[in-house]
Amino acid sequence: MKKNGKPVLHLNNRALNNMKRNACILLLSAATLFACKENNPEQAAAEAAEVYSLLGLEYFAPTAPNPKLDSNLKAAQLKFDADPSEENYIWLGRRHAYLTHYNKAIAIFTEGLEKYPNSYKLYRHRGHRYISQRKFDAAIADFTKASELMPATPLEIEPDGIPNKINQPLSTTQFNVWYHLGLAHYLKGEFEPAAQAYLSCMTASNHDDLVTATTDWLYMTYRRQGKTQAAIKLLEQITPSMTIVENDSYFKRLLLYKGLLPVDSVLNVSNSAPDADLALATQGYGVGNWYLYNGDTAQAISIFERVVGGKHFSAFGFIAAEADLARFRE
Repeated sequence: MKKNGKPVLHLNNRALNNMKRNACILLLSAATLFACKENNPEQAAAEAAEVYSLLGLEYFAPTAPNPKLDSNLKAAQLKFDADPSEENYIWLGRRHAYLTHYNKAIAIFTEGLEKYPNSYKLYRHRGHRYISQRKFDAAIADFTKASELMPATPLEIEPDGIPNKINQPLSTTQFNVWYHLGLAHYLKGEFEPAAQAYLSCMTASNHDDLVTATTDWLYMTYRRQGKTQAAIKLLEQITPSMTIVENDSYFKRLLLYKGLLPVDSVLNVSNSAPDADLALATQGYGVGNWYLYNGDTAQAISIFERVVGGKHFSAFGFIAAEADLARFRE
């Protein structure tokens, strides 16, 4: 739905009434959020921010050395200097992106597209980083172009830049194009095109990890559209016996929606857990949505604020919480 040309959340009457009753809480919460400091203010005078958030904040790349990622970037640069091929453009851009050099990564992908204008893979990776920068229209344009250029079959395994725990890539180019296209529409509040992209993504979801990721975002999309029964129907394919390698946080969100996990077990992430801040962003956004679906808008807002108070500002849950808070504020 749109109001005055802007997307709005499609929620049930109970949730909408709670939104009105909690208007004062929302204003106070927004004021607190906007009082937050930039993540690295000493850099502001020296360089452009990598991300300008939807809530008025600026985010910068970390300054501390990262030996592994720095070494990978140097290797990618050497390969690129020797052979500026399509593949080496992709990897040089990806290596910069892993270091949060989003401006540089996008510039590299753009230069690559000038040389290889039919590279759906370059469009796929540039679109991803446009999402990181909250440039959703640009991301949608890139992923739409990629979907037009890429072959539907066979599914092409996409190499991992940061290997998973079994050191085996699980996603494909086709999956990533449809998945991120759906995400970009979702983040804009464009839920119908988001749903269509995720339905296409489901055809490229050929194992439990990918089914879990696609189902999770499609479920949330349907709930935002008010299609509760369609959302519940999706959950039938999610079972506790699924084999999950990468998408454990999405899996927990789905088990919460099915009523198989208590809300506190999904929200409370141990600080000692691997990637604890990323898990908080991902699982926290799902918990915030769970409260929203159940009519407790104030609690949803509180959890979304907790998510955006973390440091993992490129996590999709972080960006989604940010987008929702920005829409609430409007």
